[in-house]
Amino acid sequence: MLDQKFIRENPTSVEENLSLRGKVFKISHIHELTLKKKEIDIEISILQSESKKLSKLIGQIIGNSQNINSLELDDLKKKGNELRIKISELEEKQRLLDKKVDDEIYNLPNFPSKDAPIGKDENDNVLVKTWGDPLKIENPKSHWEIGEGLNLFDSIKSTTISKSRFITLIGDGARLERALINFMIDMHSKNGYLELMPPALVNSESLRGSGQLPKFSNESFKCSNDDLWLSPTAEVPITGFHRNEIIDPEQLPIKYVAYSPCFRREAGSYGRDTKGLIRLHQFNKVELYWFCDPTKSLEAHKKITSDAESILKKLNLPYRVVDICTGDLGFSSSRTFDLEVWLPNSNCYREISSCSNCLDFQARRSSIRTKIDKKNTYLHTLNGSGVAIGRTMAAILENGQQNDGSVKIPDALVPYFGSNFLKTT
Repeated sequence: MLDQKFIRENPTSVEENLSLRGKVFKISHIHELTLKKKEIDIEISILQSESKKLSKLIGQIIGNSQNINSLELDDLKKKGNELRIKISELEEKQRLLDKKVDDEIYNLPNFPSKDAPIGKDENDNVLVKTWGDPLKIENPKSHWEIGEGLNLFDSIKSTTISKSRFITLIGDGARLERALINFMIDMHSKNGYLELMPPALVNSESLRGSGQLPKFSNESFKCSNDDLWLSPTAEVPITGFHRNEIIDPEQLPIKYVAYSPCFRREAGSYGRDTKGLIRLHQFNKVELYWFCDPTKSLEAHKKITSDAESILKKLNLPYRVVDICTGDLGFSSSRTFDLEVWLPNSNCYREISSCSNCLDFQARRSSIRTKIDKKNTYLHTLNGSGVAIGRTMAAILENGQQNDGSVKIPDALVPYFGSNFLKTT
């Protein structure tokens, strides 16, 4: 979340920064709330100071028993009780106002980085680089045609099990999914990431801390009888893993890699990517996550992006890196590099990873700090898919398709999958 003090002292700057996201943000009502809160904070502090002085005076009078004036003492005690009642009343107002201010600020997105390209939507994103040679063949098949032909997955029967946008992996399809997960986890572990396997169910506080709530409540599946949600990404439980902690600066950076199933409603995407593995309600993903020193997050952002790229390079999948413009940034992100993999059937690149620097936005929401010059300071968090498994499978099927209907498995994946080709049986 944004710094309440900064909002109180720089309302115009806050509106200008947020408006870089392509829409007008008016925060006058939040600014007024922060001013009222500051007034109450000051009033409580003054009254508490008076109460301490009064308690000390009463103690001195009682201690000097030979000079006790009962009328004076009763009057002082009465004033003390009145102060305590007034402080209690103000603290209740403070508590309610604190919640109101937080609820309002929780709905504000992160400031875009000054280095992010200015733009309104995805059309203004900036190409950084491309890698590999996109496969160009005549009439390339789609990954779902290839998958169905090789009996790798079934979406029709999955509808009878669950609903649309779910899929059941079959035989070599399930084996390929497992191979990709193990390959990615091993790659990132060798690069210094500590493996986590977090819960798939997360509470509201974890979602709020990572920036999913309250903004994206309609995107997640909630359990009706508990304060639990199906996790939309491992970013959520990993952020919550260190909630309310002060991390020793000697431990930084902390780098995690986590496999997790992810669940999303995909609200607002009806009619888009209804076939195949691109936009499902349930999918698997390997997530990269950093907790780092605030002075080093810019370099960390380059490194986490490079680590995600290494997977695509090892699998020899053509991709490009795109610098996301201010109007297309995710809610919690200050700057994002998207990795987009080449899909021959679509004749375009499709997102397979978003690598984001959230600065102190999530750490502030989750109260995750470190010590800098002996002062508690919010650290910076970064996250990125390392990478989305289903979309990687789709890219392998389309880029590895052969004239005889088989699919060549990338060399780096062969030891995990067990053979060089996917073939009809």
